[in-house]
Amino acid sequence: MAESRHLGDIILKVDHISLSFGGVNALADISFQVRKGEILAIIGPNGAGKSSMLNVINGVYHPQKGTVTYKGETRHHMPPHRAAELGIGRTFQNIALFKGMSVLDNIKTGRSLKIKSNFLMNALWFGPARREELEHRQKVEEIIDFLRLEDIRRTPVGMLPYGLQKRVELGRALAAEPELLLLDEPMAGMNIEEKQAMCRFALDVNDEFGTTVVLIEHDMGVVMDISDRVVVLDYGKKIADGTPDEVRQNPEVINAYLGVSH
Repeated sequence: MAESRHLGDIILKVDHISLSFGGVNALADISFQVRKGEILAIIGPNGAGKSSMLNVINGVYHPQKGTVTYKGETRHHMPPHRAAELGIGRTFQNIALFKGMSVLDNIKTGRSLKIKSNFLMNALWFGPARREELEHRQKVEEIIDFLRLEDIRRTPVGMLPYGLQKRVELGRALAAEPELLLLDEPMAGMNIEEKQAMCRFALDVNDEFGTTVVLIEHDMGVVMDISDRVVVLDYGKKIADGTPDEVRQNPEVINAYLGVSH
């Protein structure tokens, strides 16, 4: 379990969210809260509704019922670009990078929402546009250093192994300087060393940048080691919400997800 520390006020509140597709319930009356500075894990079997929940939070899916409150703003519907503007970052279960572009250029795309100068000023690299470009470059270089990607910064992403591609995707999300970072199975398909590195980066992002993290993860060792709190979904319903120790001992969770211990 993550070390006990002071957490801030509630930054995200999910209230009675229900989502269905063609009569199939993906989420049924889900409610939970996330405090600023917290690492919250969402776990559950395949098809439990975990990715659907993240898609509701950042506006990809619009629930039929319920609301999401982020930094005091309550909404039923919000487009993903607005969520990004408000400081919600996201990585995806399936890597969504520009494979022909370098590590550096992929991470730079994460700065697009921060660009204020117009097209002409950027084309001429004039005045404020030049200063802004230098600031963006500096931020991208800081992320490259933070994620230890210096040696491959000019390498096309498509040439990198899977674990490093996942790290680049994290870098692109961090480039937007999110206050809330949604990680959809950030360690899926990784070997032990890659998982350990990604765990360390997730903890460092939370500790050094103060970023609130909500992640989906199947590796229970990872969940128990880095999470402050765990929400458990099963067939679109919430069956548990508590500390890792509380969740680990919950009979419903044991039966639904962890398997009955011998």
